[in-house]
Amino acid sequence: MYIQMTDGVPPPPEQSSLDHRIDDLDRQKEIDDWLPITSSRNAKWWYSTFHNVTAMVGAGVLGLPYSMAQLGWGPGITVLILSWVITLYTLWQMVEMHEMVPGKRFDRYHELGQFAFGERLGLYIIVPQQIVVEVGVCIVYMVTGGQSLKKFHELVCQDCSPIRLSFFVMIFASSHFVLSHLPNFNSISGISLVAAIMSLSYSTIAWTATAAKGVQEDVQYGYKSGTPASTVLSFFTGLGGIAFAYAGHNVVLEIQATIPSTPNKPSKGPMWRGVVVAYVVVALCYFPVALVGYGVFGNAVLDNVLMSLETPVWAIAAANLFVVMHVIGSYQIFAMPVFDMVETFLVKKLNFKPSTILRFIVRNVYVALTMFIAIMIPFFGGLLAFFGGFAFAPTTYFLPCIMWLIIYKPKRFSLSWWTNWVCIVLGVILMILSSIGGLRQIIIQSKDYTFFS
Repeated sequence: MYIQMTDGVPPPPEQSSLDHRIDDLDRQKEIDDWLPITSSRNAKWWYSTFHNVTAMVGAGVLGLPYSMAQLGWGPGITVLILSWVITLYTLWQMVEMHEMVPGKRFDRYHELGQFAFGERLGLYIIVPQQIVVEVGVCIVYMVTGGQSLKKFHELVCQDCSPIRLSFFVMIFASSHFVLSHLPNFNSISGISLVAAIMSLSYSTIAWTATAAKGVQEDVQYGYKSGTPASTVLSFFTGLGGIAFAYAGHNVVLEIQATIPSTPNKPSKGPMWRGVVVAYVVVALCYFPVALVGYGVFGNAVLDNVLMSLETPVWAIAAANLFVVMHVIGSYQIFAMPVFDMVETFLVKKLNFKPSTILRFIVRNVYVALTMFIAIMIPFFGGLLAFFGGFAFAPTTYFLPCIMWLIIYKPKRFSLSWWTNWVCIVLGVILMILSSIGGLRQIIIQSKDYTFFS
């Protein structure tokens, strides 16, 4: 039936409703084109390689020899290998679940959680943990960047007056007050590539310089703690340090969201290719650093293996500078989903207009906040273990398995069913034990530290 429109005559209700829906869709598209995660979908498969390397290899690799010292040879090697295998499996699950519903992409971790657990419960389960992980990583990388800058300064200017760590954290943070205004993942791809190259470079320097130093004369491989209770708690801390080293899952869906996808060529193909290459690089970084570092220094190794090395000066100085360059990229990788969450909340829930001013304020406040906390509590080893257990273990080791069981419902007692339940049990144990160890480590280190000293 044709309805002629005349001046002064209101449109029919159906037409008004349609116009309203079109306006909503236009506004939604405008917001999606502005938000960091969904604004660009033209990434290549190798983008996922260096984004994942940058996200995963970082502060964690420098703490692996220290974790080995707390675990010992047998348990340490076992946990290292199991973690590599389990996290590669759960990462594959995340890549597969990104487009499991035809015509829909789960661009963010919490969107997948909402599909698996329900709209409200999914948010309550995923978002707090993801925020803890990503903000926690940014804080730890502030500490790492500051420590590495301080070490670099001490090595290249040995006659200079010492400068407090707090100032080096501020220097490191200054770069992020600029870089944080890059709009999306693809815009930081160049930074991520440089960071990935730096991670392989300083890891290679770390283990080769350690190997060149040779096994120390008085090296000891036994547990360093004096009492059985402290030995057990240190063991828990070591578990958390290794859990922290495998952290890329929290941003994997957001990375995959930048890859183009069609029904004939879904994004999971190029994404998985990039992940496999990234995991080979991860193995080349992690295993030599962990095994050689512990083998040379034994239980005397520091919680950042580069801090245990003094010679050759040029190589150790270069490695520390490479660490700074890498964690600059890593900070951006983990900050981008936080920016996306905050900006989404502001423009969708509070109806702020998407604008450069809004983005400028949000991102500067976030960088300042993480810098402030890093200056307050620079407990590198304890932070690694605590965050590794409290938040990384769930989002990396067993939440993907739980969602897989809920969504795909594999036959009970099948290989898939058993594999997922084994990962869940191991992940829960890791979460509980390493959180206890990490919290205890922070308490011990805080006894000798004055805030803002």
